[in-house]
Amino acid sequence: EPVRQLTGQEWLHIFQEARDLGISFILIAGGEPLLRRDIMEAAGTVPQILFPFFTNGTFMDENYFQLFDQCRNLLPVLSIEGEKESTDQRRGPGMYEVITRNMKELQSRRLLFGASVTVTTENIREVTSEPFIRSLVEKGCKMVLLIEFVPVTDEARHLAPGDEERRYLETAMDQLRSIFERLILLSFPGDELAMGGCMAAGREFFHINSHGGAEPCPFSPYSDINVKETSLRSALNSPFFTRLRLSGLLTETHVGGCVLYEKREEVQAMQEHPLS
Repeated sequence: EPVRQLTGQEWLHIFQEARDLGISFILIAGGEPLLRRDIMEAAGTVPQILFPFFTNGTFMDENYFQLFDQCRNLLPVLSIEGEKESTDQRRGPGMYEVITRNMKELQSRRLLFGASVTVTTENIREVTSEPFIRSLVEKGCKMVLLIEFVPVTDEARHLAPGDEERRYLETAMDQLRSIFERLILLSFPGDELAMGGCMAAGREFFHINSHGGAEPCPFSPYSDINVKETSLRSALNSPFFTRLRLSGLLTETHVGGCVLYEKREEVQAMQEHPLS
């Protein structure tokens, strides 16, 4: 029997509870969030929270543009992988045109939006180049997120940035920030040590999956509690999250990149045996 996804009304309750807890920033990822208009409309009714959402733009239409105009707390973040060839290779033929067309439409309507780029060993130099970032700025982007690729399978490990790529990314980010001073330019996970370690499992954020499971992070899909059956406050203090925070694993020195992925066997063991 398939696991039931949360309804739009259930998501609205979560957003309202988050507002009451003082949470002011909820990122909506997918899949494709625009397939769930009920969730997007629910988010639009909670103006105290900013909702960036990752989208490929395929389902953007006049109704959505009107919703974005009415609900300025909804912030489109369009996924793009570089120039046309790189984007169409990863996202599918014609996707670069769809994305850039939507950027032009958002810009013409004076709507705030950003771009999200998955950084791999194959595209790292292209997506951190001054011409590429400048092209996004000219299209109206006010924020660019560079997200290091985290492999799900061993076959994809070669795409994950290593130490050499991370050093290159760090240097490139410094240079780009000095050139584009008015652009919000962020990398993730970036230098976790500079931020006091990994921020997952409720240290600074956590992830709720489509059926309500509270997970440390989207890249760490383990859970011992569901928000359908409890409160956000209880989820933040679940036995699994608590043990993960107290273990020191999130703040210890590691090779780089995503510590939850690198230590996934230890994390999974904590989820399976939270009190041992």
